Amino acid sequence: MTAFTPLNALLGGLLIGTAAVLLLWLNGRIAGVTGMITGLLVKPSASQTWRLLFLLGLIGGAALYAHGGAATPLRQGFPLPLLVLAGLLTGYGTAQANGCTSGHGVCGLARLSLRSLAATATFLGVAVLTTYLVRHLLGLAT
Repeated sequence: MTAFTPLNALLGGLLIGTAAVLLLWLNGRIAGVTGMITGLLVKPSASQTWRLLFLLGLIGGAALYAHGGAATPLRQGFPLPLLVLAGLLTGYGTAQANGCTSGHGVCGLARLSLRSLAATATFLGVAVLTTYLVRHLLGLAT
């Protein structure tokens, strides 16, 4: 089990919230990563620059964090096919929910959206169930 790091969690939450607020205030856009990727790859439009810069910032921030030696190691004890399946199911779920945790959980809840509340409750419920199944029934990553 990993150590509880409340200051790191607080800092991460503040950075995510700040990015979401700034994107909304400065660009009038919601910080939903699924929508950004869809708008960039699937439904291209004239406003590609802000999406590309935001996504590059996410990747660049993660790279800086990892380069500093502070990153946690990759998930150990999970078979690669299971990780691929998890990624595909996550993508399918975000398509069905018309958004992801950043769009619904951060931005939608802040706007008091009932649809986002239902989506976020579903995300969290499925995450708890999946964690129970993987850790306790399948015995992986204990």
